[in-house]
Amino acid sequence: MNRTLSTDTVAVPEQPRSGPRSPAEVRQAVRRAIEGRFRDSDTADDEDAASDALLVASELTTNAIRHGGGLTDFQVTLAGCEVLLSVSDRSEQLPLVVRDVDEPADLRVGGHGWPIVCRLARDVVVSDLRTGGKRITAVVPLSSS
Repeated sequence: MNRTLSTDTVAVPEQPRSGPRSPAEVRQAVRRAIEGRFRDSDTADDEDAASDALLVASELTTNAIRHGGGLTDFQVTLAGCEVLLSVSDRSEQLPLVVRDVDEPADLRVGGHGWPIVCRLARDVVVSDLRTGGKRITAVVPLSSS
């Protein structure tokens, strides 16, 4: 998985004017985007093929709301056998991996979302936005297993 920091010149509105505003709405948007992707296939149904993309979208959205000052934009794009998920927020702070030496990671509350995103995505790009904040784009392969 690659993590690249770059500068993005796209303006992002303060509040999403339309589109999803919660992790549940983002998951619905991802499901709609890949609906029918495996309709003609006997090997997988949409939910199995999309499970990683749904989890990554949910984690990115939750992090934008909890730690990034709110969701400012969300985009989902299907490209071949991959889903591109882009989530923008108001914070310029980069995502962090939480390491608490006093508590084992499996017992810690919180701090698991970013490692999940990095594990499931083929590529993750964090871009600074000209208007402030950041955009995180994750490329998640669609798999039937």
